[in-house]
Amino acid sequence: MRRHFLRTMLGGAALAAGLPGCTPPHQFHGTDITGVPYAGRLDLPDADGKPRSLAEFKGKTVVVFFGYVHCPDVCPTTMAELREVKQLLGPDGARLQVIFVTLDPARDLPGMLKPYVQAFDPSFIALRGTPEQTTAAAAEFKVFFEKVPGDQPDQYTIDHTAGAYVFDATGKPRLFEHYGTKPQDWVEDIKAL
Repeated sequence: MRRHFLRTMLGGAALAAGLPGCTPPHQFHGTDITGVPYAGRLDLPDADGKPRSLAEFKGKTVVVFFGYVHCPDVCPTTMAELREVKQLLGPDGARLQVIFVTLDPARDLPGMLKPYVQAFDPSFIALRGTPEQTTAAAAEFKVFFEKVPGDQPDQYTIDHTAGAYVFDATGKPRLFEHYGTKPQDWVEDIKAL
């Protein structure tokens, strides 16, 4: 009896998925991280020194990306793609908040950090903590980063996690979008949230 009931229910679900007006759930391009026990808190000052928190952006879809200004490839590429995502969203782009968290507070001084992110879009926000705050924020988000020495002491690079976290309008972490995700795929995922 139980098997028949389950078979009937599963068959009904499959039939319903094929009916007009019944759409299957969205298959995210990013990794679905709904319910993870990390990436729930981000409290850092912005480039102007004003304390900022994820909680203040409830009602918006938020993208949090960890990087640094002197990054030669991943960071500027990701930021340019996020600018394109916002443009592709059209009027809904006003409900997208991009937050760039520097992993290099020693070099990413406020006078260069704010113009860097706003060159991509004036609404983008940069956060810059102390080295200790930066390490704690990266740990909260499970973001790896490591300084790689260069020829001169101030010419180092930073290896870091290349991807971004997407929060829904209630402030919950929902997706991890990997580096190289196409802007149109970002848009589909954000609209689905």
